[in-house]
Amino acid sequence: MENTMQQAGAASRGLSGTALKLVALVCMVLDHIHYFFAFTGAVPVWFSMAGRLAAPLFTFCLAEGFAHTHSRRRYFLRVAAVAVPMGALRFFMQYGGVLVRPDGFYPANAVFTDFLVFMLLWQALDWLRTPGRRALGGLLASGVLAWPLASAWVVLRFFPGAETALGLAWYTVLPAWTAGEGGLPYLLGALAMYAFRRRRAIQLAAWGAVTFLYWVVYLGTVLAGQGMPLTVLFTDAFEWMQLFAIPLLLLYNGQRGRGLKGLFYTFYPAHVYILYALSWLVYSRLF
Repeated sequence: MENTMQQAGAASRGLSGTALKLVALVCMVLDHIHYFFAFTGAVPVWFSMAGRLAAPLFTFCLAEGFAHTHSRRRYFLRVAAVAVPMGALRFFMQYGGVLVRPDGFYPANAVFTDFLVFMLLWQALDWLRTPGRRALGGLLASGVLAWPLASAWVVLRFFPGAETALGLAWYTVLPAWTAGEGGLPYLLGALAMYAFRRRRAIQLAAWGAVTFLYWVVYLGTVLAGQGMPLTVLFTDAFEWMQLFAIPLLLLYNGQRGRGLKGLFYTFYPAHVYILYALSWLVYSRLF
């Protein structure tokens, strides 16, 4: 009885998965307010800085959910139900000029596409650890990683007329990691976060190392080579501020919380397009 009470007390401390997602949601909204209304000059840049916490928090919660869900297939399909229509609309905005704001701006939000790629690679990692499924895991991992480069080479070389169809597939039913928001550093970070999920300190150290090496060391070197001052890391190139998510992730208590599944799946596309519509209205009034 006493042990049960102690465990319940420990679980009540810290942050549940739902609490982490709510923090991420607030940070995401701040980031997107800056993203959609930056043209006004009225939204402070710290809104976007705070938004750097959203991606690692959501990715962490996604990894926990993927590891514990009763059906990974249904989990994947729920994410795809958001990613595919948003990806299709983004594709037609980007390449067809559909519903593009008069200044040429359109929402390039594609984090759910990233999530689909992450889950495929996480499944591959689990198969690589499972005797009898390692070949399947290696095939899935290499396929996901090579897909955008190999398919582009094949289409451009042999079927140039199918280039548009391939691009649409990347954004929708055959997601490519190059079509998401984060690209390679987010992909590597997500792999580190899942690979070491059972050992929190190592998990966050590995993810933090990937983030620091890319966004501070590599990017800082590139910027210095272009003659830009490193102070730009604090004014414009501040993706490294994702690292401030680590203290919050250390507070995770291992509990799912209330879940609020429906909120997160509906809120993301709803707030993106509502903010986009409002930004269009404000732009029209100003210009």
